[in-house]
Amino acid sequence: MSLPELRSQIPDYAKDLRLNLESVLSDAGSPGLDGKRIRAIALACAIAGRHAPLVAAIESFAAEQLSPEEINGARAAAAIMAMNNVYYRATHLIQNDEYGKLRAGLRMNIMGNPGIDKMTFELASLAVSAINGCGACMDSHERTLRQHDITAQGVQSALKIAAVVHAVAVTLEQSAA
Repeated sequence: MSLPELRSQIPDYAKDLRLNLESVLSDAGSPGLDGKRIRAIALACAIAGRHAPLVAAIESFAAEQLSPEEINGARAAAAIMAMNNVYYRATHLIQNDEYGKLRAGLRMNIMGNPGIDKMTFELASLAVSAINGCGACMDSHERTLRQHDITAQGVQSALKIAAVVHAVAVTLEQSAA
């Protein structure tokens, strides 16, 4: 299913999501990001949203500008954040500082060479961390992005993509039930 076909399935009560999805997936609607970054972030967020038709539509949209290696980089951001967000959110929320001092011991080799440029990987990781609600990861990724000259507007655009893609996934999943 194409992205326009998928957008047409968003119910009228969620018309704002239909309009916002079209907006955030465009260069004009996501200032501070180029088309490749928009697509990588959207794909990682769709994967985190767990609605298969949305993942397929956004993957097809992403493939218009991303290489297979870059698509795998977006997938890698979603996969590694699925693990890291649970672990770091838990160690942050538990009221015992000892856990934060322990070595995680989780393999994260993909972060060294994710198949996509490092700042795009960081933006996708930030967006997925927002969906998964991990404040510790969001702080870490935002700090890295700002140190590498990603503007506040670019960070905000990534977060808007996360919010809209996630809301679309939830809405489509609910309306399909």
